[in-house]
Amino acid sequence: MYYDALKTFVTLVEVKNFTKTAEILLMSQPSVSLHIKKLEEEFQTKLFLRSPKFLKVTLTGEILYDRAKQMIAIYEQTRQDIQEHDRSIKGELKIGASFTIGEYILPSLLIDLQEEYPELELQVVIGNTEEIVQAVRLYKVDIGLIEGQTNEKELSVHPFMQDELFIVSSNNHELANKDDVEITDLHDQAWVTREVGSGTREYLNHVIRSNGLKIKSILTISSNQGIKETLIKNGSGLALLSRSVIERDVQNKILSIIQVKDESFNRTLSYVYSPIMKDKKNVKTFITELNKKWPMKAKPIG
Repeated sequence: MYYDALKTFVTLVEVKNFTKTAEILLMSQPSVSLHIKKLEEEFQTKLFLRSPKFLKVTLTGEILYDRAKQMIAIYEQTRQDIQEHDRSIKGELKIGASFTIGEYILPSLLIDLQEEYPELELQVVIGNTEEIVQAVRLYKVDIGLIEGQTNEKELSVHPFMQDELFIVSSNNHELANKDDVEITDLHDQAWVTREVGSGTREYLNHVIRSNGLKIKSILTISSNQGIKETLIKNGSGLALLSRSVIERDVQNKILSIIQVKDESFNRTLSYVYSPIMKDKKNVKTFITELNKKWPMKAKPIG
């Protein structure tokens, strides 16, 4: 059985150090070396290029790394399924969520799940859309929730919510009190936005390109809350943010919506998973509860 050797190999690829790998897996360094040697003999290839100063994965090692992640995930899922002697929902469920979803949308569902399935151990990882897609692909999470697009052909992607975005600013921005804002009024404005790789940044880039907008400046902040605080303190910037992110701030008159005439900004939020997770009981339960809580329709902002 090569499970232990594969797990050692995957860990070594990720930490790139024999000593650290041994510490993480609670084994001796010679045992780590032995596992790698066995795999190299099995596949008749060198998996690493080694020198006293560096450790680099070979091209064949990169191929094995992706397959090893899949094999480990299948093994662990099979073990969990065998250990479940009843139909109760229990064990771990690792959820990846992009920032907007993880910080503002997902929490209410987590509370529902915790009440309905107290034996289910929920773990949530938050990152941008690109990071969550990779976490799903490498089986670091069981299922991911994203606000952007993905071209990963290995993954299954399904919409679960329509999300409306709004251009917002501080209350004293020049456009905040203008009655009729045209798309041309957005020329030469300063923008505060999320980092490259996030679904929100991807959508803003689309709006800028499709409308031929000229940008005065762009300030990048990898936090929705950081963007809002910057708008409040700066006064001259604009941001394009999800309804869920700004709803409370607008209701409390902390931020203002700049409603552009004849324009609306909508995107689809999706859940994404690897096909081998399709029949995992906890994943199926999560998807059922997700779709039950949020039918596919947009909500107006109040």
